[in-house]
This record gives sequence, C-alpha cells and structure tokens, in this order.
Amino acid sequence: MNQSIFVAHGAPTLVFENNKYTEYLKQYAKTINKPKAIIIFSAHWESDIQLIGAMKPYDMIYDFYGFPRELYEVTYPASSDSILAKKIQSILTQNNIDSKLDFSRGIDHGAWSVLKLMFPDIDIPVITMSVNPNLPNKSQYEIGKALAPLKDEDILIIASGGIVHNLGMVDFYKENTIDSWALDFNNWIKKAIEEWDTDKLFKYESLSPSASLAVPRNEHFIPLLIAMGAGDHSKDGESLISTFQYGNLALDLFRFS
Repeated sequence: MNQSIFVAHGAPTLVFENNKYTEYLKQYAKTINKPKAIIIFSAHWESDIQLIGAMKPYDMIYDFYGFPRELYEVTYPASSDSILAKKIQSILTQNNIDSKLDFSRGIDHGAWSVLKLMFPDIDIPVITMSVNPNLPNKSQYEIGKALAPLKDEDILIIASGGIVHNLGMVDFYKENTIDSWALDFNNWIKKAIEEWDTDKLFKYESLSPSASLAVPRNEHFIPLLIAMGAGDHSKDGESLISTFQYGNLALDLFRFS
C-alpha cells in the first residue's frame, strides 16, 4: 500500500453525487491494491486526546440536519479490528502521543461518506480516529508520522476533512464560479505541499491568504497535516484532483507516498 491520502468529504450529499470528483474517488480506489485495513481520521470526531475506534460493528452517526431523508438511511456497517486498534495505541504511546481506545462511538459521515464511495463492499476492517483541534500543527503532523510504518503492512491511512471548508460562506446555487479567496488559499496550500514546506504550512494561519475565511475552525484542516505527516519519509505529495462546489467548498484528493 505504502501511501496515505487526504480526502475532502464536502457536504453530506457527496455520497449520492455523480460528478468528476466522486467518479475520481471511485476509480482511484480501484487502482490501488485492496488494503488489509483502513485507518480513517474524521474531522467530525473531535476530542482532547487521540481516540481510536474499536466498535464492532460501528453504529451509524448522522451528524447533520436538514438534508433529504435518504441520507439518514445510509448504512456502512464496518467493524474495527481490536488487534490493530491496540497496535495503533502502542505505536502512539511509543511516540509520546496520548490515546485511548473507544468502544462506544459509531462512524460519522466524515468517514462513511468517503468509505462508501471508495470501498462500497464493506469488507475491510476500519479503525476510526478522532482529531484534536487543540494541538499545534506540528503535533498533528507527528501523529501521521508515527503511524507511517503501518503503510508497509498494506494498511491505508485516510484523513478526511476539507482544505477550504466554511459552510457559512457556501452558496448552494453557485455552480460554475469559484470565489477568488478560496482559490488563492487552496493554491497556496497546494504549492506548500508540493515544495514540502512544513515551516510555511505549520504557520498557515498567519502566512497564507484568506486563512480565516478558508479555515474558520481548524478541525477540517487537521486531517491534511496528519496525512502529510504519514508521508514524511519520502516527502512526496501529489494533488490528484482539486475542484470546488458551491463557490468555495474545496474537494481535494492528495496522495502522500
């Protein structure tokens, strides 16, 4: 496997959409070897300590409101793997990262929407992972870096969030134009990744254009840093697809070798 990926999950309706981005996710999953397990960080699971999902099977979490009924009928009954969950905890402990196993929390749409598009057969163990918005950006990167050796065991690391994710600014009626501030921020981030300039990325809040608009809260941006950290050994990041919805909602897929 030997890769980690950052995947934007956009709006909850993404799971039912048929567009360039969703089609790419589906096809990309077919181009890689079937992983033995998937570790997925979701921007929608926030915690003050790193939590590791260990539920069998996961209950469904519909963490949104006001959407069509069909969204609340989606199921993705994946199960964790207790041996891998404990191994992840051990690795994090060895790297001085506090963590706990969580046996009660289900799977939220930041995880299941992406997984249902990419791995619809639900035949791969899934370890859900939380994000801690209170950690410095470098520490987010270090979490991914700590878990990187698992890639060599055919375990796919997915981090699900959004580079530009400001739901207060989206316009659901805007189809074919991109807000300039969103594009400028996204391009700045992509350039920093291509150059592997972590010094700039860790200070994106003060250095990048329109950061406060693009990232009003950091929980959706954190997964990008985790996925990138898992690619620290080769320092090779590639933007596979980058599009926008609703004027400024970024849909990106990054691969880190």
